[in-house]
Amino acid sequence: MPFVQFKDIGKNFQLDESIKMLRTNIEFSGENIQTICITSCLPNEGKSSIVARLAMSMAEAGKKVVLIDGDLRNSVMLGRYDVQGDDLKGLSHFLTGQGTLAECMCQTDYPTMQMIFSGPETPNPAELLGGKRFAALLEAMRNNYDYVLIDTPPLGSVIDAAIVARQCDGVALVVESGEISYKFAQSVKAQLEKSECRILGCILNKVDMETSGYYGKYYGKYYGKYYGRKGSK
Repeated sequence: MPFVQFKDIGKNFQLDESIKMLRTNIEFSGENIQTICITSCLPNEGKSSIVARLAMSMAEAGKKVVLIDGDLRNSVMLGRYDVQGDDLKGLSHFLTGQGTLAECMCQTDYPTMQMIFSGPETPNPAELLGGKRFAALLEAMRNNYDYVLIDTPPLGSVIDAAIVARQCDGVALVVESGEISYKFAQSVKAQLEKSECRILGCILNKVDMETSGYYGKYYGKYYGKYYGRKGSK
């Protein structure tokens, strides 16, 4: 089984605390929230980084979690992490019958966290994500993991996330602070509502903590400045 290293991606105090808060809010959403779709309005809002860090945080808390890279169009996951092992297969292999689930699974350096990469791009991603094999995959994951996190393409660009959300217990929308208009965010939210999936909330990303009021001032005073790379995705 291929092996993926996550622990060396770097620490950031404020980001880690925010992810823990996100994890806790999801846990408080109810035991029936297991399969969670994560999307955004547009590319480069930080969605893929957030879902990966959320999976790591859940694993650190002792949860059994699987991260599924559901972007069959333009995935960034594989290029970001150190993957060891040969004959790596992904989600598109499984959905097209070119690989078994076991062949698509990757173990990570968190013992309770596994991952499925997207695999090669396909000409019909929406049809594959809305098909019976993907539904069967999610059902199998529900029986074996505490949480299944699915990174999906931006809903403001393509419909894939709404198709995935229809089969999930909950969905969360990542929005980049100061970049996405209220009207556009509302239109994406309306599209999510059509999927009839429970909207867990909105994740505001890339917030400038120096100008964000009390919260930023408090942590700046007592813990110093902890900032990640500007524009991280």
